Amino acid sequence: MNALFAFLAGLVFGIGLIVSGMSNPAKVIGFLDLAGWWDPSLALVMVGAIAVGAGAYALAKRRTTSLLGLPMLLPAATHIDRRLVLGSALFGVGWGLAGICPGPALVLAGAGFAQGGLFVAAMVAGMAIFEGLERFNGRARATR
Repeated sequence: MNALFAFLAGLVFGIGLIVSGMSNPAKVIGFLDLAGWWDPSLALVMVGAIAVGAGAYALAKRRTTSLLGLPMLLPAATHIDRRLVLGSALFGVGWGLAGICPGPALVLAGAGFAQGGLFVAAMVAGMAIFEGLERFNGRARATR
């Protein structure tokens, strides 16, 4: 049953990305191009998403279990550190250059667009490199 609801949530999210234009790299780059022909339409998408997300998060904070009876697991970290800032900056630069972020990349790849498949492949490679570096750093710290 959980897998069915996860699939439906992903399907609704993917459809939302398509309908809102977030899966169109040209539209995203037009939104991020403040010095050129700026397209503000995605700002409305973001405001709507933030409003829905804030309401859902406020409701989730008051619950101990989800509607499916699973434990409610919310993020506990609240501090801003160098890794968060650098990771956010790297994400923003990649989003600005490609006009794609992870969710829309999966939609594009699933629809058969080579650009989405290439982005997903690069994303997976980046995650693998990060994990390798984390393991290497963990071993280096353990041997000191």
